[in-house]
Amino acid sequence: MKIGDKVRFLTETGGGVVAGFQGKNIVLVEDADGFQIPTSINEVVVVGQEDYSMTHVVEKKQKKKREAVSQTGKEQSDKEKEPADLPISFKAKAEERKGGDVLSAYLAFVPIDIHEITKTRFETYLVNDSNYYITFSYLVAEGRSWQLKSSGEIEPNTKLFIEEFGREDLNGMEHIAVQFIAYKRDKSFMLKDAVSVQIRIDPVKFYKLHTFQENDFFETNALIHTIIENDKVARPLVIDAKQLKQEMYASKNDNIPTRQQLSGTKQLSNNSYVRRYEQGKNGNPFTPKHRVGDEPVVIDLHANELLETTAGMSPGDILSFQLDVFRRTLADYGGNKGQKIIFIHGKGDGVLRRAIINELNYKYKSYPYQDASFQEYGYGATQVTIK
Repeated sequence: MKIGDKVRFLTETGGGVVAGFQGKNIVLVEDADGFQIPTSINEVVVVGQEDYSMTHVVEKKQKKKREAVSQTGKEQSDKEKEPADLPISFKAKAEERKGGDVLSAYLAFVPIDIHEITKTRFETYLVNDSNYYITFSYLVAEGRSWQLKSSGEIEPNTKLFIEEFGREDLNGMEHIAVQFIAYKRDKSFMLKDAVSVQIRIDPVKFYKLHTFQENDFFETNALIHTIIENDKVARPLVIDAKQLKQEMYASKNDNIPTRQQLSGTKQLSNNSYVRRYEQGKNGNPFTPKHRVGDEPVVIDLHANELLETTAGMSPGDILSFQLDVFRRTLADYGGNKGQKIIFIHGKGDGVLRRAIINELNYKYKSYPYQDASFQEYGYGATQVTIK
């Protein structure tokens, strides 16, 4: 084949004149429009030398097939000559660190994109900050029962990814439990008690950037909940009303329970607990503001109306307490069909109102609600009707 020869394409219709070559294997075919088409030299034939017989086509396909089989056989032969991979039977022992013989573990929520806090999804991790192995179970409450979400083992001084979730999943994650046992392998160790901790998750916190703080476990900011630290189990922010009542009457000399006596309470004054109990012992969580005839029950959810003091409480703690009052009020009046309840939440930045509306939309779908009378309450109250 040389420049000037007329050629045809073997794999498609058309052809042209050989205008030149690129290397040994590429020929430039100039078509009738003057375009030069780079083509493999094996894909063209000089006009007059074509062989379009069926025998030629079949032989060409069989040749390619033989070449492919030969290449496959060679590759397989090469693999057989290579020594087989031996299973790894040695595993390095977990490294221990000074001070790691006290048990510390944490539940961490990490935003995937901290710069897009209103849109980002989140990752859940269990952090084992000790020299012990931990076998764990991670559970989420479903009403009065629990669902196992994850279980397994965490090696010493490591963190383990549990799951990824979005804000649409937060309503089903308000009550989480973590249980585990700790041990060491191939050596003696101090026995640790089994751990079982329940944690209340505040969905509102996941909408605020300042919720996520610098920490020792992740390069980005994260929301860290303590499960156990220096062998001391964390107390969840859950108040058992029956236990609270028993402990208040347990002391003959002082009716005010101590902080150590209250399981699951955190950084609230004793007077606050007394007020909470006194207002709840008559059947309602808090005394209504007024109720005359068929007039609605009015519950003021402002923190200064519910608590003697908020000293030591974070905004999240206060919000959790306000929502607890909201839920218990609906539960107490749940049998009074048609009863109207007005919750005064104030205008503020709308965090409490959004949390209440979220509760109504997902947990109390049968209860219609609307803005309360503007003339009487302004923009800061929501009216709920028991159905």
